[in-house]
Amino acid sequence: MSIQEQEQTKKAYYSEAMRYMDNAKGYLKEAKKDGNVYRDRKYVRTACGVAYNGLLIALDGFFMLKGMHTSNSRKVRKSYEYYQQNLAKQDRKMLDNLNGAYQILHLYGYYDGLDIVSVVKEGFNLANSIIEKIKPSELD
Repeated sequence: MSIQEQEQTKKAYYSEAMRYMDNAKGYLKEAKKDGNVYRDRKYVRTACGVAYNGLLIALDGFFMLKGMHTSNSRKVRKSYEYYQQNLAKQDRKMLDNLNGAYQILHLYGYYDGLDIVSVVKEGFNLANSIIEKIKPSELD
């Protein structure tokens, strides 16, 4: 993959992942904070699910940049273990961030409706740290 193709790939995946994160932030605003908790768990669940999907999009882009994806593999549903195993081969820090984001955003936020503001914020920070790995150089 040429440098120009890499930058195009980064731009496409980064912009899509950020679109998801922006949408997730909008849902959190709808959840309305009341001190250290959100008042409406429905919006927290939605926000966490959307943010988690955003980071998966970023990981798909990261794997494509590393030559780990074929064009057909984007259409196949991938498991959490797929992302774990492939990140373990590439970047341990990103793997740690994925594990934390998975627990906070997917399990606690999406499934359990965790409403603690600081915990949800940390999940978003972990997701953003993964997304930043594919940020195009023109946006630095």
